[in-house]
Amino acid sequence: MTTSTLLAALVPLVADLSQELPERERYRRLLQAVRALFPCDAVALLRLEGEWLVPLAMDGLSSDALGRRFRVSAHPRLQALLQAGLPTHFPLGSTLPDPYDGLIEGVSGHLEVHDCMGCALAVEGQPWGLLTLDALVPGQFTPAHLAALQAFSDLAAATVAAAMRINRLAARVENEHLRAESYRLAASSGSAHQLMGHSPALQQLLQEIDLVGPSDLTVLISGETGVGKELVARALHARSGRADRPLVSVNCAALPDTLVESELFGHVRGAFTGAVQERQGKFELADGGTLFLDEVGELPLPVQAKLLRVLQSGQLQRLGSDREHHVDVRLIVATNRDLVAEVRAGRMRADIYHRLSVYPLPVPALRERGRDVLMLSGFFLEENRTRLGLGSLRLDREAQAALLAYDWPGNVRELEHLIGRSVLKALGRHRPRPRILTLTATDLGLPEWGPSTGSVPSAHVQGPSVISAPQGLGLRAAVDAFERQWVQDCLERHGYHWAAAARELRMDRANLARLAKRLGLAQNRSANA
Repeated sequence: MTTSTLLAALVPLVADLSQELPERERYRRLLQAVRALFPCDAVALLRLEGEWLVPLAMDGLSSDALGRRFRVSAHPRLQALLQAGLPTHFPLGSTLPDPYDGLIEGVSGHLEVHDCMGCALAVEGQPWGLLTLDALVPGQFTPAHLAALQAFSDLAAATVAAAMRINRLAARVENEHLRAESYRLAASSGSAHQLMGHSPALQQLLQEIDLVGPSDLTVLISGETGVGKELVARALHARSGRADRPLVSVNCAALPDTLVESELFGHVRGAFTGAVQERQGKFELADGGTLFLDEVGELPLPVQAKLLRVLQSGQLQRLGSDREHHVDVRLIVATNRDLVAEVRAGRMRADIYHRLSVYPLPVPALRERGRDVLMLSGFFLEENRTRLGLGSLRLDREAQAALLAYDWPGNVRELEHLIGRSVLKALGRHRPRPRILTLTATDLGLPEWGPSTGSVPSAHVQGPSVISAPQGLGLRAAVDAFERQWVQDCLERHGYHWAAAARELRMDRANLARLAKRLGLAQNRSANA
């Protein structure tokens, strides 16, 4: 490493310390300097978040790697770097698995990392994260490189500190902090995926979350099934002044009509058959915190009237009681239905709609988020790698292309399920289990269907081949006629086995039962399990 090379890499970084740069750009320049100074094929900057290491920037690794979350206890090399404190070069014969095996960008096949070194970074006297360097060729890193990394680690820590300090001074939106908070909430609650990605659509959503989160405004989250509306609700709660208070969630579609009122507002003993003792409702349980009503469009009209009173005055009465209870609750609601159309059709009160839609917050569909699908895939791959005890799990180029070309009618939830079953398929093809497992486009089994096809393939939902709405109907009536014939054909095809029909229609079984009842189909046959 010549003096001129060293100066060419370090001088711009030192100059950047006094500049106001976007966090991502600052980290990109840092990793660019690492690649210029050290003979590595990949470099990564990871931040420590509790028991997880969260990638903030990577260079030389596959696109999905940025979406992975590394549990420290599951990756002994990363754990060793954190514990060592000082820069560490792993021996060439080290048996500790490398978390980036098979993930080096532009390399096909099951190629493992052969040389690795890294260092822990401390910021403001506290452990902050790691800088890791990996090479495919054995013996790339020398003692001189390790000594240089010792000096460079201080500059890297200063770069991170500058990013943190400038962000605080400018009072900017800390999107990475918000995502890290959602990772923590999701990990503790068992939620599957995160609000992660760099697409303009997701960044706009995160900015709006940061804007409305600290307020007490009622938020109406809208979006297709599977986009992550509950995660948005959790992020709003985490950003609010009520974050240390309960977040209570209710799936309105899963509640029988006879129990909705009791579930939300509570009941007293003897209020109805089976009410053997007094019980608090979800509003009282969420007092001081946040109540999240998912699928709010499913609430019956009588319950909507009582909900309106709570929103107006904070007063509620338990079912069967005249006693008033006061609650202080921030309400967040979600729906995948067009509530304006529901109001026009008389299925939702106009006054309750206006109370619920104080701040509308649409969640983008996965097909609108571009390469975010690869980040999310990386997250799900790492989850499956840990769960199944695999050494490394990766996507080949054709698999990545298939993921990017697909239209994702089931959104992020569909992606999560696809990755899970594809890993099992790939494992079934390999005996014995390989050190590095690569998913192919064949393992994914995605149909050749993208935005340009303009139609839903039969592999997704089989409906009637031709549906003609009667002439003279308005739009709402025509849509109802279409839905009625589509659902009835599906039920008949499955012998009125409602669970099977719901799976084909990609609906929750309770939602299908409610839809069928609204369309006048619920009494045609008994609802088989």
